[in-house]
Amino acid sequence: MTPPTPEVRARVLALSGEELPAYLYDLAALRAHLGGIRAALPPGVELYYAAKANPEVEILRALGPYVDGFEVSSGGESAHVAGAVPGAVLAFGGPGKTPAEIAGALRSGVRRFHVESVHELHLLESLATTVVPGTRLGVLIRVNLRVEGEALAGNALAMGGGPTPFGMDPAQADHALALLTDGGCPHLEFRGVHAHLASGLGAEAQLALARRVVEWSLALGRRHRLPVAEVNAGGGMAVDYARPGERFDWAAYGAGLARLSAAYEGLRLRIEPGRALTAYCGWYASEVLDVKHSHGEEFAVLRGGTHHLRTPATKGHDQPCTVLPSPAPWPHPWPRPAARGARVTLAGQLCTPKDVLARGVPAAGLRAGDRVVFALAGAYAWNISHHDFLMHPRPGFHFLGREEPGRTAGEERAN
Repeated sequence: MTPPTPEVRARVLALSGEELPAYLYDLAALRAHLGGIRAALPPGVELYYAAKANPEVEILRALGPYVDGFEVSSGGESAHVAGAVPGAVLAFGGPGKTPAEIAGALRSGVRRFHVESVHELHLLESLATTVVPGTRLGVLIRVNLRVEGEALAGNALAMGGGPTPFGMDPAQADHALALLTDGGCPHLEFRGVHAHLASGLGAEAQLALARRVVEWSLALGRRHRLPVAEVNAGGGMAVDYARPGERFDWAAYGAGLARLSAAYEGLRLRIEPGRALTAYCGWYASEVLDVKHSHGEEFAVLRGGTHHLRTPATKGHDQPCTVLPSPAPWPHPWPRPAARGARVTLAGQLCTPKDVLARGVPAAGLRAGDRVVFALAGAYAWNISHHDFLMHPRPGFHFLGREEPGRTAGEERAN
């Protein structure tokens, strides 16, 4: 079981069944988490947020005071984040940038780009010439370095280290840097290297990758007699859905980054986590509609499902959760459906056997009408889900612990 914060628990129990499912974000818990991360990072190490993890406006605004910038990966994200957090520094990354997206980002003030290919380098130069003539854009070359197999052990998701659509191979990076130094791209200024090679790594593995990226980047600069001002080591800090109480060791990671910074004076290090910043502040709450016995197993059918919270289906895990007994009496004259055994599989309303949120949940006595609150739903949850499948109603959204002037704590919105 992964109990929700007291504020989330109280709100879930106060909602009627028809107001569920709902997403609840504890912004006070988010700020406390961010404060701890910021304190663990050494001075000079920049923290960017990968907006793809959760682009809710209220989340972005809560993050604003704690981060140095935002990484965006589309024209839509660029416009959205710029509108939500005016004046924020944005870095535009991701493969397959279209001319329209780049032009829109330039018009909205984006001046930092993570370039994924030589073609993209030419495209950026061409658009800079016409959209913002006379302006030099900061460029980080995204590289796809080889990664030793042991670095990706366990639940890590490889984003590089082998054949992928992300970034450039080292030889291509040399070609790109030659273009930047031969006068062919006068609107572009080489600032350094970006490398996001894996996700789901612990502090020790993350530090090993960061050292590898830094050493390779400085060697690249020496070959081309160019200073490397910045190295972005990406994100991918582990969030363990099987053991939600165990969090990424930010203190050890920060200490390691401090040693790395000291070894290369004058180099600016940057990281851009997403999931590890916001996952813990979000909860998806639902209601048990029915409890069914099928061939020796028990299933609870919940309002909503993986079309609201796709994470467990995507990652192939059981979403950690807590059962809250129903706050209301059973309103029907027939018996309330209830679990007979000790463990129940929690499924949604979709017409597919893949609509499963968690299997074998210890929930003895679970009954129709009880509430189930799923933890770690603050990242890659609602925003990556297939919302319109079967056209069920969308969940409500509740933001607890706001600190914005003129708004009360716990204000919510419809979606």
